[in-house]
Amino acid sequence: MDLYVGLDVSLKETSISVRQNRKRIWRGKCLPDPQFVAEMIRKHAPHAVLAVFETGPLATWFHRKLTADDLPAVCSDARHATGRSKASAPCSFWEDRNG
Repeated sequence: MDLYVGLDVSLKETSISVRQNRKRIWRGKCLPDPQFVAEMIRKHAPHAVLAVFETGPLATWFHRKLTADDLPAVCSDARHATGRSKASAPCSFWEDRNG
C-alpha cells in the first residue's frame, strides 16, 4: 500500500502525518530541520510515495534537502491548493488531516 506524508512546517516545529488509504497511521512532531524530518519519514514511512508541504519561509531549504536525500518531496503553493479544494468536494483541511 502507498504511504503519503503531509508536513506542516513552521519556525518552531514540524508536524508530520503519515497516511495509507486515506487513514492516518502515524502522527508526530520534530524540530524544523530537514535532517530530522527525513529521519522521521524514513522511520515511519520508509517507502513513501510523496511528502507534501506548503510554501513558507523554510520551503526552499526543505525541498532542496529532502530531494537531495532522495525523498519524494513536493512543495505546494497554498493559494493554488485552496482554489483546487474549493472546486472539489466540500471538506476542510483539518477534517482531512485528522481523519
